[in-house]
Amino acid sequence: MTDQFEIIKSKIYTKQSIEKVLAFWRFKNHKIVFTNGCFDIIHRGHIEYLAKAANFGNILIIGLNSDISVKKIKGENRPVQDENSRALILAALKFVDAVILFNEDTPYNLIKFIEPDFLVKGSDYKPDQIEGSDIVLAKGGEIVIIDFVTGFSTSDIILKISNK
Repeated sequence: MTDQFEIIKSKIYTKQSIEKVLAFWRFKNHKIVFTNGCFDIIHRGHIEYLAKAANFGNILIIGLNSDISVKKIKGENRPVQDENSRALILAALKFVDAVILFNEDTPYNLIKFIEPDFLVKGSDYKPDQIEGSDIVLAKGGEIVIIDFVTGFSTSDIILKISNK
């Protein structure tokens, strides 16, 4: 019998544990898509964004900001959900192949390590503002900007709850 929870957990990697898997995906000529974020409270906007990102290649890797990193970026009251919970939720999505936590303020070093074929960000970024775009472009990869789904954001959800 297949243990679905074990399958989900097996999609959560460290830089060390994904090394051989990355080599295999590259050997198979899979196109690797990378995106990153806090993904604190998963909502429809996240799902649409990630599903669209996955369409650009064969493998979708998500760089997930650690709790320490989220606090630095979003403030002391964040994240709402801890990094393990956020990683499990993302890994449960069928179109997500790997989730890797990172502690830095930006995913630059992780992008340098992964060398994705596609680097995807939301439309709140301009191509020249995207960390790691230099790495991806130098390798012959593409930078992809995906429009946000209007009306869906973690901050809006938190604000809505706190105003009740």
